[in-house]
Amino acid sequence: MLRSLTASLYATLGNWYLAPVLLRDWRRSGTLGINERAMEYEFALRWLWRTCPAAVLDVGSGKSSWPHLMAACGFQVTASDQKRARWGGEFFNRHYHVVSDDITQSRLAGSYDLVTCISVLEHIPDYRSAVNGMLSLLSPGGHLVMSFPYNESTYVRNAYELPEAGYGKERSYVCQVFSRNELREVTENGHGRIVDQEYYEVFSGELWTCGHRLRPPRRVGETDRHHLTCVAMQKA
Repeated sequence: MLRSLTASLYATLGNWYLAPVLLRDWRRSGTLGINERAMEYEFALRWLWRTCPAAVLDVGSGKSSWPHLMAACGFQVTASDQKRARWGGEFFNRHYHVVSDDITQSRLAGSYDLVTCISVLEHIPDYRSAVNGMLSLLSPGGHLVMSFPYNESTYVRNAYELPEAGYGKERSYVCQVFSRNELREVTENGHGRIVDQEYYEVFSGELWTCGHRLRPPRRVGETDRHHLTCVAMQKA
């Protein structure tokens, strides 16, 4: 009886608080434009399915529903974010509990079988320490799944500052475009190895944010023009 009353109270308060927010989101749906999340989530879900990890860590969860989606699939998920880096302080993720943690000097305890970092690494200036931090939290043989803007040969410190950038000039945080050199460096320093990598053409221009968005974006080969990569690393 107590459990039933608690569930009823939770549902009533939840509906009272969240209903206006959900209604707003429903009205806004489809107005923000198609982005790259469908490709990134599809890649990450494949690796969750392949490895079936017992414990998962998501780094840079922000306000997204990604941790909740993984939890809905049955995985034990810890969501983390350095809340002041991008958000300027506390924020509320209505989908999942998010712990405050700086992955460049993480205080998280324990180890994880799989870590996801979806479109976050490019916003961390000290990306080397971030990747080392994520790999250090992995169990031996565990996997790190990441996505970020990418160009095979060219590193860009902040794509938002490019003269031809299509958006982002007003944002207070950077958006790096990584290249093979940076990927090789963090892999070797963190004692990991790349076991899967996919490339996507997202824009009509040469670099991330440049030109118009392709709809739909398409998966391409390493030697084709690309703007985004999804990578799976395995810890040695």
